[in-house]
Order: sequence, then structure tokens, then C-alpha cells
Amino acid sequence: MSISKFKATCLAVMENVRRTGRPVLITRRGEPVVEIVPPSHPPASRPWLGSAAGSGRVVGDVVAPVAGEAEWEALTGG
Repeated sequence: MSISKFKATCLAVMENVRRTGRPVLITRRGEPVVEIVPPSHPPASRPWLGSAAGSGRVVGDVVAPVAGEAEWEALTGG
């Protein structure tokens, strides 16, 4: 495809390449300039919500305080 024709129909050509998967060679005065090709693999569409599910581990008591009452400054006045 000549570069002038590509410039006039750029978006349609790119959509056609995406849909069909067939590359298009763009030329200037009959010499290859660039090749429009589809992506090598489709982009991953993993949702980010819940992406860390199952990666943690509960160790010990999750309800009890981390430190004892004697170690709290608010209770000891210091």
C-alpha cells in the first residue's frame, strides 16, 4: 500500500489489521517503509481487585493486642 493511501485511510487500515491479523506493508515510491502488524499477544485483562487473594497467611491471634497493657504509653502516663 502506498504511503499516501495509508495516510488517507490510516485508522481503517489499522482496524483491518487488528481484526484480520494480516500485516500491511507501507511503501514510498515502491520501496518498503514500514509494516503494520497486529500485536504479538493480546493484552492481559486481569482485574486488580482481589489480585492479592490467597497470597497472605494468618500467623497467631489476629484479635489480641500486639503489646501488653504495660507497654502502652497512654495507660502508663508516660
